[in-house]
Amino acid sequence: MQQQNMNMPNMNMQQPPGVISTKDSLYLTDMMSWNLLSAKKAHFFAQQCQDPELKAEAEKCGHMHQRHYQQLLQHLGQHANQQQPLNNMQ
Repeated sequence: MQQQNMNMPNMNMQQPPGVISTKDSLYLTDMMSWNLLSAKKAHFFAQQCQDPELKAEAEKCGHMHQRHYQQLLQHLGQHANQQQPLNNMQ
């Protein structure tokens, strides 16, 4: 049986927070590492494949992980560009 807390407001964020916590930063670093490693492994596996269908699927998987890595990098770059150093806010 699932309990629902009626006192909790809807916790969906419309926009990401303005500051990335240390814990979030470490998790994002892990996610990027996992995606990069997965992309490299899929590409290596595709090079070893003799079956054209399997090779195509491995390449497709590698491209997906590479795309996810690039999206994370892009989001982090946008976040970094939005931050202003404190000494420039005078």
